[in-house]
Amino acid sequence: MNSVSRLLLTCFLTFTFVGFGQSTSDKLKREQARLEQKISDTKFLLSKSQTAKETSLNELKVIENQIIYREQLLKNYDNQIRAAELTVQSKTQQIDLLHEKIERLKKQYEALLLYAYKHRNKYGKMMSIFSSGSYFEAVKRAKYLERISEIQQQQFLAIQQNQALIKEEIKAIEKEKQYKVAIIQEKSKEKDAIESDRKKQQEVYQKFKLEESILIAKLAEEEQNKKVLRDRINTAIRNEIAAAEARRKKKEAERKRLAAEKAAANATATVANRPEPTFSETNESMRLNTSFKGNKGRLPWPVDKGSITENFGKNAHSTLRNVTTNNRGIDISTPKNAQVRAVFEGEVTSVLKIPGAGKVVIIKHGDYRTVYSNLQDTYVISGMKVSTKKVIGSLLLDEARNMSVAHFEIHHVVGSTVTCLNPALWVSH
Repeated sequence: MNSVSRLLLTCFLTFTFVGFGQSTSDKLKREQARLEQKISDTKFLLSKSQTAKETSLNELKVIENQIIYREQLLKNYDNQIRAAELTVQSKTQQIDLLHEKIERLKKQYEALLLYAYKHRNKYGKMMSIFSSGSYFEAVKRAKYLERISEIQQQQFLAIQQNQALIKEEIKAIEKEKQYKVAIIQEKSKEKDAIESDRKKQQEVYQKFKLEESILIAKLAEEEQNKKVLRDRINTAIRNEIAAAEARRKKKEAERKRLAAEKAAANATATVANRPEPTFSETNESMRLNTSFKGNKGRLPWPVDKGSITENFGKNAHSTLRNVTTNNRGIDISTPKNAQVRAVFEGEVTSVLKIPGAGKVVIIKHGDYRTVYSNLQDTYVISGMKVSTKKVIGSLLLDEARNMSVAHFEIHHVVGSTVTCLNPALWVSH
């Protein structure tokens, strides 16, 4: 491999590594921005709840979420520091290699200069060519001398390029070092913030430990409200399925009636020999079904900002030992009276009013249903078409706590079977 080829290979490997390192760094910075946004949301919620008359379990869960996000951010900072250290180490090694290459290139260049000096005049070159034993040897010598001149220029250019690369790498190292120092400072601040959050968490926890009997009674009431909500949602969806089936049968009966009339009018037509047509969804319903499923993990939140304070499925109670609750959706704590929006385009199929759960809106997206409850006001009616992020209502407010909670569910309907899905897997993070 000649010197020029080796130089090109070195440059390729250098920029490939730099590109890979840059990709990792960008990914970590995007994750940092995501966590910082989550922390900002939880801080906003907690700042609003400071004026409340009493502390809520949701506030305790928001504090827990904030601690989790801060700990994840600390890990992110550690990863960024390690990445910066590896980048500095790698670039230092690259600079050493470039210095070695420059020294080799300089020696080669000196040899080429010496050769050029010995063949510095045109007469000397011509004599070297004319002294050849044959025409082919003369041509070969001429090409050789021409190649020597090209290599000389390439070596000079390679030295300049390597020197420029060294300057750029030194600048990059200084930038990485400054960035590392800034990250270490942010890490120190985040550690202090975590300690502050844990202290507040412990204070709230102790307060609730003194009120266990009140919490148990309230939990029983909430579980009863959840049961009523579950039954009403199930009934609404079953009624919707039954209504759709009734419409299908009506259309099918009408089709058969028209076919029979046509058969009577035309004796040659034999309906019995025709294949029995099957009822299928409308094109719009099929499109919505496919689009909704295709957007899994990318759906917007049903509220503009907030923090998930109760997950899908079983959840351990924040303060009561050996007590769990079961959630068919997710609960999102959000600023008071926050507006609720549709996570995807579809058709409103039900607007209900349920004691303990406020008002409830159900939206159909093909085979899928999204359910929004704990609403104070609704801005939609059954049969209305809604677009993605269309505001459909506002949340109830607990005056004593200065915070609202959105309850959000996703159901998949296949025939008469309805399955609850984990909304956290469908909304974007």
